[in-house]
Amino acid sequence: MTNDLCTQLGIDTPIFAFTHCRDVVVAVSQAGGIGVLGAVGFTPEQLRQELDWIDEHIGDKPYGVDIVIPQVYEGMDETDPDRLRERLEGMISQEHRDFAKQLLESHGVPEMPNDDGPKGGLQGWTMATARPLLDEALKRDGCRLIANALGTPPPEIIEEIKNGGRLIGALCGRVKQAVAHKEAGLDFIIAQGSEGGGHTGEVTSLVLWPQIIDAVEPTPVLAAGGIGCGRQMAAAMAMGAAGVWTGSLWLAVDEAQAEPAQKQSYFDATSEDTIRSRSWTGKGCRMLRNDWTEAWERDDTPDPLPMPMQGMVSFDAVRRTHAYAGVESTQDVAFNPVGQIVGMIERPEPCAHVIRDLLTEYVDAVDRMNELMADL
Repeated sequence: MTNDLCTQLGIDTPIFAFTHCRDVVVAVSQAGGIGVLGAVGFTPEQLRQELDWIDEHIGDKPYGVDIVIPQVYEGMDETDPDRLRERLEGMISQEHRDFAKQLLESHGVPEMPNDDGPKGGLQGWTMATARPLLDEALKRDGCRLIANALGTPPPEIIEEIKNGGRLIGALCGRVKQAVAHKEAGLDFIIAQGSEGGGHTGEVTSLVLWPQIIDAVEPTPVLAAGGIGCGRQMAAAMAMGAAGVWTGSLWLAVDEAQAEPAQKQSYFDATSEDTIRSRSWTGKGCRMLRNDWTEAWERDDTPDPLPMPMQGMVSFDAVRRTHAYAGVESTQDVAFNPVGQIVGMIERPEPCAHVIRDLLTEYVDAVDRMNELMADL
C-alpha cells in the first residue's frame, strides 16, 4: 500500500504515528509506517538524547519530529527565551499558581525532589523555545519530515526545512487554516477533526476531511482525529486522504513509556470520558475528563490563561502526575490527552501488531465495498 507521499518519505504504508515515546517512533517506522516524535515537552538537551537514541536504533528507516510554533500567543514579539519567560511569569496571578498547587495537594500528589525540567515550564510552545528544538531535529539525516502542531509555520522556517530536502506539514481544524497552509507552500496538511486527542477544533472528522481535501487539492492531506481501526482508515482514504495521522492509538502500546496506572486509565475509559479543555495549555485540547479539568470549569475558580501561560501554571502538575502516576488518586488530576477512540483501546499490543491490524481491517473494508459494487 503506497502512494507518492510514501515514495517521497521512503515508507511502505501511509500510517503516521505521533508520539512522545522514542520506542514507539522506532517500532512504527520499522513496521513500515513512520513515527513522529512530539518535541514540545523536551529541552534541547533532552531532545538531543532522544534523537541520538532513535538514530542508534532505527536503522535506515525514516522518522519525523513535531514542533509547536503557534501563529498567535502571548509575548510572540519576544525572541529571547529567558526574557520571554520572565515577562510571562510576571503576568501570571498568584491566584492561578495557588489554585493549581492546591489541586495537587488535595489529591496527595508528592512534590518533585528536584527541578530537572525546562525552567518555568515555558517548554516549546513559542518560536523562541521551538527554534532550538528544530535546530536539533535538522541535524539528523533520518529525520525526513517536520510537522507544526499549531498554525502555519513562519515563511523562513518553511523555506529552511524544504531547502534541507525534508517535507514540512502542519495540523489544522478549519478549512481556512488548511488553505493558508497550502498558500504557504507546505508539502502536506494534517486535517484533524474534533474527535482527536490534543489540540483540536470544533468540526468533526467526517465533515472536515472532505472539505479540506477538496479545498487544497492537489496538496496531500493526512486524515487525523478518530482513527482507531482499519475501517476508519479506509473511510479516510475513500474520501481522498493520502494517509492517516494517528496519536491516541499509540498511548498504551507495549512500547509506550507510560506507567501501568496511566495505561489502565485509557483501558478503563469510554469515548464519552473525554473533554476539550483549556485547563492544561490555554488552548482547546481533548483529554480524559477528571478532577483537574472539572475544577477549572467551575464558576468560582480562575479561568485558564492564554497559551503559553496556562502551560506554565500547569507545568508542575504535568511533571508530578507523570512522575507519581502510580500514587493513588494521581490520575484524578493527571494530564492524559487522548481522542475519542480511547473507547477502542482495550489492551496493550506491540506497535507491529497495531500496524498489521490496521492494514488487515483496511483490506477487509475495501473488499467489502468492492463486493457491494459488484452487486450493482
